[in-house]
Amino acid sequence: MSLKNIPSVNLDDFLSEDQKRKQKFVDELGKAYEEIGFVSLKNHFLSEDLEKELYKEVKTFFSLPLEVKKKYEIEELNGQRGYISFGKEHAKGKKEGDLKEFWHFGQESDENANLSEEYPENIHVEELKDFNHTGMEAYRMLEKTGIYVLRALALYIGLEEDYFDHWASNGNSILRPIHYPPIEIEPKGAVRAGAHGDINLITLLMGASSGGLQVMRKDGEWIDAIPNKDELVINVGDMLERHTNNKLRSTIHRVINPPKEKWHEPRYSIPFFMHPRSDMKLDCLDLCIDKEHPKQYEDITAGEFLRQRLIEIGLIKE
Repeated sequence: MSLKNIPSVNLDDFLSEDQKRKQKFVDELGKAYEEIGFVSLKNHFLSEDLEKELYKEVKTFFSLPLEVKKKYEIEELNGQRGYISFGKEHAKGKKEGDLKEFWHFGQESDENANLSEEYPENIHVEELKDFNHTGMEAYRMLEKTGIYVLRALALYIGLEEDYFDHWASNGNSILRPIHYPPIEIEPKGAVRAGAHGDINLITLLMGASSGGLQVMRKDGEWIDAIPNKDELVINVGDMLERHTNNKLRSTIHRVINPPKEKWHEPRYSIPFFMHPRSDMKLDCLDLCIDKEHPKQYEDITAGEFLRQRLIEIGLIKE
């Protein structure tokens, strides 16, 4: 099935001066996130040129010799920044490592952000002069887009429009370029990315170099999610599902292995995981609790929840 099963929304509606158009966007977005947890978004802030430039830099980085890439894998950072080698991460509850290697760009916060914790510094790739600059330029455009999506969701829930602004600006967000190398031998139970829900508030995904992303509908059917060339796929993560007491759904998704005749083709994908500041409380919102919807989760902060999940997927060793 094609992306028509995932609603397409237009950010221009939300940014317009026309209150009816703005409300239309809020309603369409909220309904989609209650139903399937995924939308495709057109007219966002990431330009086609910047996306192309980023993919060029990312492909060049992953084609470097392994010994060069391994220079940027810093054990004590637990995968928070820099290079994470093939098979290190796995889906929650799965022991087989995913068939991928990836890189993490992280937040470079404002001087006056008053954060409760310091973020690790980004790691600079000496061999590629534009890699870090291009990555962080894309990071900013995706963060800006994400803030507007969260504003629309705040209105849909019944909160003030700027409710998420403080928490998501200077948040612990991650831009993750991923390389799924060609498959050379029959994988034993391993897939490119096992079925999972994302940890964060929302995830923004630019078009991957090939298909493979699938989303599970409410009825348990898997559908293919392939955005149009100019659209981002944006989904709800576990933090937002928890904060809204399951009103907004964090949908299970996966990246399947290609048919055997396409095993020789690599795949590249670049998600932006939008995290809040670590001290944000993810307690279920009062607005989302009633007799029909009793409180489903214990109180926890975003930082505590993130640590739990990084242990579960193998990036932090206890």
